[in-house]
Amino acid sequence: MAKDSDLSVNGPDTLGGAVLYMLVGIAIAGYGGFDYVQQTEAVRNSVEVDATVTELSIETDSGTSSNPGVEYEPTVEFEYTYNGTRYTGTKLYPANIERNYETRSAAESAVEDYEQGTQTTAYVSPDEPGDAFLKNKTSSAPIIAIGIGGLFALFAAFSAVRKI
Repeated sequence: MAKDSDLSVNGPDTLGGAVLYMLVGIAIAGYGGFDYVQQTEAVRNSVEVDATVTELSIETDSGTSSNPGVEYEPTVEFEYTYNGTRYTGTKLYPANIERNYETRSAAESAVEDYEQGTQTTAYVSPDEPGDAFLKNKTSSAPIIAIGIGGLFALFAAFSAVRKI
């Protein structure tokens, strides 16, 4: 970085702070790994059910002052019946970590196969029938969480070593 730059990345001020940041990074990566395993199992064990799309939209998130970019999230709601019980689902993918898109067109393409009021196929894990999803494939969102958490932990570990 240039000497006249106001931006400086020094990491936490103390060893304890660095360790805390490292634990946060490990927790984020761990949750991403857990979610990836869960969605993989859901895809592997899912059964098809008939569903009706009841709502479909693209939500806009204008971000925060620390993360000012605009992101778009496709939202869907559908109704289905499994073993005689009626459910409402809201997941596009089986992951619990939802994927956001940088452009409206990318978010729209994620739901282009669905139209409000139409019949479609949803997928249900027999162990969790109230947690259906529309796309029977894994999402990349947990992998992104693993990467971000891993990098966060790595930089925190580097900072901790510098404090010793």
